[in-house]
Amino acid sequence: MLTRVNAKNGDELSILGFGCMRFPVNGGNIDEPRAIAMIHDAIKKGVNYFDTAYIYHNGKSESLLGKALLGGYREQVKIATKLPPFMVNKLQNAEKIIEKQLARLQTTYIDYYLLHMLTDKAMFDRLAALGVMHFLEELKKKGTIRNIGFSFHGSKADFELIVQAYPWDFCQIQYNYMDENNQATKSGLKLAARLGIPVIVMEPLRGGKLVTHLPEEVKKAFAGYNKECSPVEWALKWVWNHSEVNVVLSGMSDEIQLNDNIRIACEAEPDSLSAEELKIFEKVKSVMMEKTKIPCTACGYCMPCPAGVDIPGCFSCYNDKYLLKDKSVRFRYLQTLGAMSVKPANASQCIECGKCESHCPQEIAIREKLKIVSREMEGIFYKPAVGIARRILKLK
Repeated sequence: MLTRVNAKNGDELSILGFGCMRFPVNGGNIDEPRAIAMIHDAIKKGVNYFDTAYIYHNGKSESLLGKALLGGYREQVKIATKLPPFMVNKLQNAEKIIEKQLARLQTTYIDYYLLHMLTDKAMFDRLAALGVMHFLEELKKKGTIRNIGFSFHGSKADFELIVQAYPWDFCQIQYNYMDENNQATKSGLKLAARLGIPVIVMEPLRGGKLVTHLPEEVKKAFAGYNKECSPVEWALKWVWNHSEVNVVLSGMSDEIQLNDNIRIACEAEPDSLSAEELKIFEKVKSVMMEKTKIPCTACGYCMPCPAGVDIPGCFSCYNDKYLLKDKSVRFRYLQTLGAMSVKPANASQCIECGKCESHCPQEIAIREKLKIVSREMEGIFYKPAVGIARRILKLK
């Protein structure tokens, strides 16, 4: 496992970080034996950075990680977790959340602590006005928190304001070959580096979209240059090619993904991609941008929907229709979002409350897009077909 040194504190961090948002599940709950076994295997193979959050897996991710790190594993790794700003209306909220996080993680300190999903400077200013930053600084003096940072989903302009508004110990941004000019952007990455702020990268595969949703033209472009290199390897190596990146997070949900990512992380050096390989990425990005209709990464921040709409699921099916030209996608949409779901979760369930849009990192006009999805994916026979199917399956 290759490592890169955090120049700000000297920590030697594995270039692959274990994202604890997509543990394997069984019956809707985390498959604890498998998840713990994967964590232990990752540590034995050199992964030493584990990223979780208060809200991941409905609040169960931190507890699972804490349980997995008992028995001597805690001392071998760095834990990163996050404070959800939308749950902090007064300082006491933050105090209680951190106390609960320490209990869940079964630890006395957190190595890397983030303000979760800052979208604009106003959000940071609100937390600072509540005394949150002073509180975190006091915890840092006590050793309860070792590093203070933030994760970001917003515009380039707001990233530049936030990253310069406080002496951050690190920051976390969404970055991949499709988002080089979105959100924090490449210039934001370089700005953080110039300020001496270590960068953790999330969504290197855009929630798996850069693996499972690739058009044939893209697959051929990659394979035409190197048949042995998978789309996963291409995507991860593109991010690791940037020397400004310290750690790349991957939400690994099975053993195959874990082992494959570790293999790639053992050989991904910075500035190692050739000029020819970089040209392949330009060709791929051009194809993808032409075909992607809605830039959803399936991060899930828009959920749960008050009306029960599976927003990422709706957008995924809609994008597949164009990206992959999947002829069966309308049937899959009917099956997974209407006929066989516990409750109908299709786009036309939307009541246009707008709650989702305030949490969307990609700033998608979700209500407008759901109308388009409903129009194109449902049609006049959709609801009758769903009703018949649910009666046959005895679903209410």
